[in-house]
Amino acid sequence: MGESMAPDLAELRVFAARLRCVEAVGDAGLGIEWLDAIEALKSVGCAAQAVITDDVATCIRADRKARRLPRVEWDRGIASQIALARREFPNRGGRHLGFAQALVHEMPHTLALLQTGRLNEWRATLLVRETACLSAADRAIVDRRLCSDPATLDGVGDRGLIARAKALAVELDAAAVVRRHRTAVSERRVTTRPAPDSMAYLSVLMPVEQAVCVQATLGPVAVNLVLSDETLLARGHEAAQLQGFGPVPAGIARQLVADAVDSDTETSLRRVYACPQSGSLTAMESQSRMFPKSLRKLINLRDRTCRTPWCDAPIRHHDHIRSHRESGATTANNGSGLCEACNYAKEGDGWTARPVHNPGGTHLIDLGTPTGHHYRSTAPPLPSAA
Repeated sequence: MGESMAPDLAELRVFAARLRCVEAVGDAGLGIEWLDAIEALKSVGCAAQAVITDDVATCIRADRKARRLPRVEWDRGIASQIALARREFPNRGGRHLGFAQALVHEMPHTLALLQTGRLNEWRATLLVRETACLSAADRAIVDRRLCSDPATLDGVGDRGLIARAKALAVELDAAAVVRRHRTAVSERRVTTRPAPDSMAYLSVLMPVEQAVCVQATLGPVAVNLVLSDETLLARGHEAAQLQGFGPVPAGIARQLVADAVDSDTETSLRRVYACPQSGSLTAMESQSRMFPKSLRKLINLRDRTCRTPWCDAPIRHHDHIRSHRESGATTANNGSGLCEACNYAKEGDGWTARPVHNPGGTHLIDLGTPTGHHYRSTAPPLPSAA
């Protein structure tokens, strides 16, 4: 472990044994603190596993190299040993090894967030996955821009995290993203698997533009593509946002627009104005109690998914942040997009919400829970010219 302050293996096993004795605390507020602390502990454990996994592989390779074994033998069976130690099947051991090597050697800021409990293993895995097509130098840039400041991903859901990583990947190396896209297209497929009650799931893996078309043919569906004027008209490189799917490389976005114009599909162009500093949408005000159609559309484009921190569910309700009965206005600033479950939860006893004045920044909401804990939700920025 290297440092004198680091726990030894015996201490770790004793602590694990003590943790098994945890019982109900009988206090909801304290219970939330326990949940938060244990979640941070899991992340710290994941970071420690990554560091140790990379070290195990390094030691085994060094030993085999020193014994002058053939190079083909240096890596043999390492992933299987890791899988056995983690009580998992061998193929997953290879994934854990690749994950550890990426974090230790190419993504130090992501590793640091794991070590401080600000990022969990799954979300770190998503960042490793979405940057796998990039060079080590470009991957390091994504790592720095997304994870050097813990606040950057605070409250961002999994799909939002993927979207930001993809957008940066497109910005840094569009060609690599296109090559990855072509590989993915070659692996398109249709599969079925059994479901309960004599039902079955039909899954189709296909390019996003084809999926949008299929969805549109199944019913009257509006496909909202948000892109900067430079991307649309001046062959800019800023990724577009396809509502419900996430970032789309600029070239594919322009092709989607061109295909729609050339086909019989009803196509319209709507200008959306954003603050040049923050990227937030310009407010649209209304005196009505129900959000009018144009304002609902604005909120959908601004929020993209449910605004509850870490929730990526589709927007189903357009909610007054400060309720109408508390004289909350029907405005974009006092409006948010929520999934059905989060909107009903927010109406429960003890919940609070308020828009936060955020000059120069995107739309911000403070959400309070019945136990007195507060969480911040920041709207994602719009695509803009670089």
